[in-house]
Amino acid sequence: MSEHKTSYREAVRAHLHSTLEFSDLPYLGKKSGKVRDSYQLDNDRLLFVVTDRLSAFDRVLTTVPFKGQVLNLTSAWWFSITSHIIANHLLAVVDPCASIVSKCTPFPVEFVVRDYMTGSTSTSLWTHYKAGERIYCGNVLPDGLKKNDKLEHPIVTPTTKDAVHDRPITPEDIVKEGLMSESQWEYAKNAALELFAYGRNEAKKRNLILVDTKYEMGIGNDGTIMLIDEVHTPDSSRFWQADSYEQRHAEGLEPESFDKEFIRLWFNRVCDPYQDEVLPKAPDHLVVELALRYIEAYERITGKEFQFPDKQMLSISNHDRLRANLAKVGL
Repeated sequence: MSEHKTSYREAVRAHLHSTLEFSDLPYLGKKSGKVRDSYQLDNDRLLFVVTDRLSAFDRVLTTVPFKGQVLNLTSAWWFSITSHIIANHLLAVVDPCASIVSKCTPFPVEFVVRDYMTGSTSTSLWTHYKAGERIYCGNVLPDGLKKNDKLEHPIVTPTTKDAVHDRPITPEDIVKEGLMSESQWEYAKNAALELFAYGRNEAKKRNLILVDTKYEMGIGNDGTIMLIDEVHTPDSSRFWQADSYEQRHAEGLEPESFDKEFIRLWFNRVCDPYQDEVLPKAPDHLVVELALRYIEAYERITGKEFQFPDKQMLSISNHDRLRANLAKVGL
C-alpha cells in the first residue's frame, strides 16, 4: 500500500459513519432496490448507483464502508472479461459507485448456480437439504451430504424475484407461470453455467473457490438477452479460501470466506432476522471486518489495488462526490 494512504483498517474506521446509504438525484426519476438506486436517463439508458447498504434476509441490515465501490468496480471488471459468453448491460463507469447501463426488461427470475452444499438463508441449499428435501428446484440430490460438501457438479437453482421474499422454483414452473419461455430459460441456464465455469477457473488462479452465485438477466430494447445487475461480487457470490478449505472442512470448521455469511450467522444467533420487526445494530467491529473482506475480495479477484478517496475528496461527502462526477459527464 502506498505511503500516502492510511492503513486499510484505519481508513474503514474513519468512514464508518460516512457511508453512502441513499443517493438523491431529484432531477432524475429514482427507483430503489435493496442495495441499488436506479435512475432513468432516457429510453435506452439507466444510471445505477450502488450504495453501501447491506441486504440479507429480505431486508437491509446495515451499511458497510466502501461496499458500493467494491460491488460496482468488481462487476465492471467481470463484465469486461465475460462479454464473449453473453452480452451485458454496462456502458460506462462514471463514479466508483455508479455506472451507466443499457435499459432492459429483467426476467423475474434469479439464476442461482451452486457448487457446494452450504448457506444459512431460507432459500439456501443447505437449509432445504437438512430439512430432508432431496429434490430442489428440479435437481435430485443424493443422501449423505454434509454442510460445505462439494457437489458432484454445479447445479442451477432458480428463484423468483418477488417484491418481499424470493421463492425457489423449478424450470418447468418458470415456463408454466409465464416467467420465461422455454427457449429463454435454456439460453439463460446455459449462459449461467458457462459464466460460473469461467468464474470458477478465474477464482482458482487466485487461490479462491467460487462456491455459488446468482445472475440476473434481461431483454434489451433490441431483443438481446443480456447479463445485468452485478456479476461475481462478494454480494452475489460466495468465495472461500481455497488452500485451507479441505483441512477446515475435515475439522468441521466453516471455510474462510470473503462474503457476508459471517454477519448473517451473527444476526441468526442474536435475533430472528425474518420475523423481528426491529433488528439489533450490527457491532462496529463486525462491520469493519466485513468492509475489509469486501476490499480484500476486490483486490484478490481483480488483481488491482483498492483506491481509497484521496485527500481532496475526504472533505466532501460520498453524495457530493457522486454529483461532481456525474456533472463531468453531463448528468
